[in-house]
Formats: sequence, structure tokens, C-alpha cells
Amino acid sequence: MALNSQIQTGIACLLLSLPAAAQIELNPAPDPSVIRMDVDLVNLLCTVRDKNGNYVKDLSKDDFTVLDDGRRQAITHFAREVDTPLTVALLLDVSGSVTNVLDQETAAANQFFSHVLRPGDRALLVGFAQYVVVWQDLTSSRENLARTLEERAGPMPLLPERPPPRAGTLLRDAVNMVALQKLRRIPGRKVMVLITDGEDNGSRVTLDADIQAAQQSDAVIYGIHYEDAGASYGTGQHVLELLSGPTGGRTFHVSKKMTLENVFSTIEEEMRNQYAIGYPLPGKTDVPVFHKVDVKVLRPGLKVQTRNGYYSAPK
Repeated sequence: MALNSQIQTGIACLLLSLPAAAQIELNPAPDPSVIRMDVDLVNLLCTVRDKNGNYVKDLSKDDFTVLDDGRRQAITHFAREVDTPLTVALLLDVSGSVTNVLDQETAAANQFFSHVLRPGDRALLVGFAQYVVVWQDLTSSRENLARTLEERAGPMPLLPERPPPRAGTLLRDAVNMVALQKLRRIPGRKVMVLITDGEDNGSRVTLDADIQAAQQSDAVIYGIHYEDAGASYGTGQHVLELLSGPTGGRTFHVSKKMTLENVFSTIEEEMRNQYAIGYPLPGKTDVPVFHKVDVKVLRPGLKVQTRNGYYSAPK
């Protein structure tokens, strides 16, 4: 889809890395000092399901055990209903391999934004193929998001660039740039939703670098695997699972039974059934250090979904 001159002028490519992320603020309380702590916190968003896959919504702080590098931590912040501001970064693969589903992507994304975004929430739209473009920077306007999706969700135009764009689909580069340059310094809950076939051809960063960037940004990744019915890639879904799992997210494969609308509805429901857990950062180091986190529920038969660790901020 060709872009008019006004849209081309508005395109802004991602720039250099921004300062480190702020911590997640838990549910607002009457006294702001209760939630705006001076100490650094480790923030975990968790969903808990029973053996039938149903959300468990009646747990208290005392039902959870948190191990940080094997050491039990005292939970100082806890919330059953997470109403903190939500930032959603939607990344759309518009490479040639998925152009036949762009209309469905646009419709489902619009529906998702209309259901999920509440006052105080924001979203941004990013397209990626042979290069990465911010179609719509952070906005709380559903109308702007809908208009941008309608106007820009199409094959990448051949913009006059020097150097020319790299060939291929820059999935890993897109994830890394959005996590570090757009989400890292934003407080509150952060979610990255990727609609892609999972194939990458030309990115400079690795999958491990993407996972680290997401964890440093406190961002949860949801992968939506969508490939041409005639394709035989086979590895794309697995790549998205490797990417989303460590961040506390999941990957879905779109099919006749699990449509895009169903996937977005599932993600929406999951975000409404999260527990927020916070505890003091055990210590700071001269360089970012990975801490392995293990969250368990004392009630038998329940499964916790959360990220597997975090990177401590330098002193």
C-alpha cells in the first residue's frame, strides 16, 4: 500500500537507547507515598491457573513464595487487581510472507485496542519488514490508533534511504529496539504483542539479546504466530515461544479454531487476571546481572505464569 506524502513525513524510525526503566507502580492508594517508594523494587506480574486452565482469583500474598537466586524474598507489595497504567506495543510483520493477512491483522488489532485500553493507558504501533518503522508513537487515542492502522498497515514502501534497508524481515531487531528505546523508561505494565510468522532474515541482534532487552524493560511479550496456509516454515512458532516464555508471556498459533480475535481476547483476559508482586531489590552491581526468579503457590495443583528472572540495574 503506497503511503501519501503526509504519512511519509510522519514516519519516525527508532533512535538511540533511552535511560533505564522506572519500576512498576502497584495499585494507586489514597496516600501516594504508599506506592511511590524510594527503594528499588523487583516487580513481577503473575497469572495463576488451576489444572483445568481456569484463572485463580482469590489468592493472597501469603499464598505466594518468591525465590530470587534461590533465596526466599519478603513480599512487600501485592495486588490482586492490577490497575496500573498499561502500555501496549503492537508490532506488525508486513513482510511479503504475511501480506495476505494484513486486513485481518488490522481488524483484530482495532478490536483489541478498543477493549483493552482504558483512561491512562497508551499504545504504539510499529511495522517491520526490511526495516523498522514507528507508525504511531505512544498515544492514548483509540481513534489515532485505528486511523494509523488503516492508513499504514501495508507492505513497506521503498523509501530513499542511505544506506539502503537490509533485505529480509527484521523481527529480532524490531523487538530489541522497541524494548530498549520505547518501553524501558516507562513506568507501569508493559506488553509487546507480535503478529508475525516468526521468521527472521537480516537482524543484527540475537534472540538472547531480545529476551534480555524485554526483561530489562519489564515487558511481557505475547507472540501471535500467523503464517501462510501454504507455507512450511515450521520453526517460527517455536522461536516466538522461546522469546515470550521467559518474559511471562505466551505464544498463540492462529488457526480456524483459534482466530486472531480469539487470541486477542485471550490476551486481554489474561491481563485482567494478573497478580502484582513486589519485593526490594537484593542489591545493585556495577553491571547488569541476571537474577533467576522462581514464584510458587502454596496451594497444590496451581500453575504460575511469570517471567523467569530480571536484570539488576547498575549502581
